[in-house]
Amino acid sequence: MEANGIGELKIPLLQTPEDGAVRTVYFQLSDIKCASCVNSVESVVKNLDGVKSIAVSPLDGRAAIKFDPKFVTVKQIKESIEESGFRVNELHEQDIAVCRVRIKGMACTSCSESVENALQIVEGVKKAIVGLALEEAKVHFDPNLTNVDKIIEAIDDAGFGADLISSGNDANKVHLKLEGVDSAEDVNAVMSSLELAVGVNHVEMDLSEHKVTVSYDPDITGPRSLIYCVQEEASCGSKKYQATLYSPSGQRERDKVHNMLTLGLFLRCILSTPVQFIVGKRFYVGSYHSLKRKSANMDVLVALGTNAAYFYSLYILIKALTSDTFEGQDFFETSSMLISFILLGKYLEIVAKGKTSDALGKLTQLVPDKAYLVAIDTDGNIITETEIDTQLIQKNDIIKIVPGSKIPVDGIVIKGQSYANESMITGEARPVDKSPGDKVISGTINENGCILVKATHVGSDTALSQIVQLVQAAQLAKAPVQKLADHISRVFVPIVVVVALITWLGWFIPGEAGIYPKHWIPKAMDAFELALQFAISVLVVACPCALGLATPTAVMVASGMGASQGVLIKGGDALEKAHKVKIVVFDKTGTLTVGKPEVVSAVLFSEFSMEELCDMTIAVEASSEHPIAKAVAAHAKRLRQKFGSCTEEVPDVDDFEVHMGAGVSGKVGDRTVVVGNRRLMHACNVPICSKVEKYISENEILARTCILVSIDGKIAGAFSVTDPVKPEAKRVISFLHSMGISSIIVTGDNCATATAIANEVGIDEVFAEIDPVGKADKVKDLQMKGMTVAMVGDGINDSPALVAADVGMAIGAGTDIAIEAADIVLVKSSLEDVITAIDLSRKTMSRIRLNYIWALGYNILGMPIAAGVLYPFAGIRLPPWLAGACMAASSLSVVSSSLLLQFYKKPLHIESS
Repeated sequence: MEANGIGELKIPLLQTPEDGAVRTVYFQLSDIKCASCVNSVESVVKNLDGVKSIAVSPLDGRAAIKFDPKFVTVKQIKESIEESGFRVNELHEQDIAVCRVRIKGMACTSCSESVENALQIVEGVKKAIVGLALEEAKVHFDPNLTNVDKIIEAIDDAGFGADLISSGNDANKVHLKLEGVDSAEDVNAVMSSLELAVGVNHVEMDLSEHKVTVSYDPDITGPRSLIYCVQEEASCGSKKYQATLYSPSGQRERDKVHNMLTLGLFLRCILSTPVQFIVGKRFYVGSYHSLKRKSANMDVLVALGTNAAYFYSLYILIKALTSDTFEGQDFFETSSMLISFILLGKYLEIVAKGKTSDALGKLTQLVPDKAYLVAIDTDGNIITETEIDTQLIQKNDIIKIVPGSKIPVDGIVIKGQSYANESMITGEARPVDKSPGDKVISGTINENGCILVKATHVGSDTALSQIVQLVQAAQLAKAPVQKLADHISRVFVPIVVVVALITWLGWFIPGEAGIYPKHWIPKAMDAFELALQFAISVLVVACPCALGLATPTAVMVASGMGASQGVLIKGGDALEKAHKVKIVVFDKTGTLTVGKPEVVSAVLFSEFSMEELCDMTIAVEASSEHPIAKAVAAHAKRLRQKFGSCTEEVPDVDDFEVHMGAGVSGKVGDRTVVVGNRRLMHACNVPICSKVEKYISENEILARTCILVSIDGKIAGAFSVTDPVKPEAKRVISFLHSMGISSIIVTGDNCATATAIANEVGIDEVFAEIDPVGKADKVKDLQMKGMTVAMVGDGINDSPALVAADVGMAIGAGTDIAIEAADIVLVKSSLEDVITAIDLSRKTMSRIRLNYIWALGYNILGMPIAAGVLYPFAGIRLPPWLAGACMAASSLSVVSSSLLLQFYKKPLHIESS
């Protein structure tokens, strides 16, 4: 290192070596009369080694010379000027001082430039730098010509406020905060120790504030040595002192309004008050109504927490206003941030909850706003066409549906042919052929042809409206699992209030008693304020809302998704029970089978003619709604026409009676006619000969149903009816077995036919020839064994069993009574939706359990952390505003968790053939 290396180490880092070596000297010269004199002086001085520059005024003879003292001295410069013939009347060497000034009232760069210009024109100011963002000015000046007071006065004259932050004399001062100094003896011990320390120039003690200011020589000692001096050398015996660095409050915090009331504290009060009482009004109103009902909800917790923060801060403000020594920490920003974060969370929660009913919203938007009402002549030709509002359509109106448009009402096609996309209602992906006589559904899309539709159901009677009403009812209905959350919520808030009170006492009393170390209490706080923060955090971190949202949001999403998949779930009860199903009871006709029976043969067993057999059969079966009855009646009409009778007249029937699950009977003229299965014949004491028994057996082996016709106590003939098994039935039964769910058939049909169907689809257990009451009893028997039973049926005769089952599932193509009795409606009549309903229930309940785990886990973990259990060990403290943000986030996370059900995919999807 060079010889001057040590000296260079003393140069401040931001000062260049040249700035440290070059000095300036000022001379007052006599006999300077013109520019020639100036040139003479300048030429003489510039020739000296070490002179950097010289400036001479021809007006007053003042000369400023910059030089390097290592090469030339002031005396040599003076002598060279005098040798050139000019007298040097005055000589002084300039000292440069630096001060930092806080400037108030600057708003823009124009303001900072104004201050800078005002400082530059002050005599003796060499350099002035003004920082707008910092609101400070750093001024270099000659203390021989000006001082700090004149600099501040210049700033005041420019229209801005100014206060001294520091001068050059303050550069080597340190401020220490003392602990353990409680008496005059303690003051003397600390003062003596510091004053005797090497390098200490001056010591000032402020006992009221427990602060000491020490001036020192930085080449000899420093802050760390001084702290050590207090803690080690001044301490004696059991008396220990603690010292920490203390930065005096900047002017921004020290701007007093009155006494100890600062401008910042006053503004925080003004700004937080409308947030507390106007923006936060909803919490006061909610708390009032909640307490009026003798219950407590989240509004009570928020109101308690924010009021505690606000009114304690108000107390701090009043004390500061009335005292000239009081200092305290206010929490105005805490109450405002709490309310802001909680309302932000509520807004996000509402947005998220709105998405839970997206599926339902999409259903309600399926109906078009306008429709084309037409009038037709007797030949079906359009006479007039008018565009009307869909809500004005009346029953029996004729509506024209053009290709690509939505069908506005339920109705029957009377003219034209097309394909309808019914996927948005039934979930069926393939377009369905529509010809005259076919039904169309409101909200579906006409694919390619123009059709005329006669309205049969309008307004709230349409299938789409019924679906929407069912889903809305399901979303409003509470699932039994919700009872747990309701019970917890009733006691939750009082428990939280008690925990918050215990938290405050648990931190305040030990703090005042000195049980825990003083350094645990943050600066600018005391034990009361620290305890209050922990208590407020406990109040606002607790979230009963997350518990309350765990079930209904999941039910809303699931019921909406079910509707979009063609599964209408009527309530949370059905949705919850479906996941427990261990056995599914299937009806046969219309459930496992297509439900469109066809007669494959008809035979005579007596002296009656085929025409007479058909007439009697048509007369009795015409009054029945059963699918097999309709198939038999239709076949009998075709046979009658085949044998030469063209009359359409149907004989009247007296004493008509429906024998549930067996058949029908009545009197046609003076003859008693019974049409039904073998069981009905036995019940009516109609003998069955061996020939008839053989015919029955042969057909039952082929999974056909034999409908016997008795006239006046004799078997007149029989019809063999077949009902094809649904193509998806076998795969659905197999999939149910893989899910751990067994299946059985309970039917009113004969045992042989039922067994044949069971063998075809893979069901092992069959209960045949069971009447409707017997079906319900069979369901109850299974329930008595501890099983959760689902019943799948489609007819009136299935209604008692649908009601008795834990979960009743009605085929959408079934009767209105069956659909009314069921808990779940399978809109598109596909058996794969049995699996969809159960699987959706399982996924939903799994999601609800996950929501509860999150909601309860959040509170179980969040409340202890908010109460400060980690603070002594890890220094982790949850501020109230952050606790409020966490509370809002917990509700939002539960809703978001439920929204994941929107991505549900059915586990089994069988393409329609």
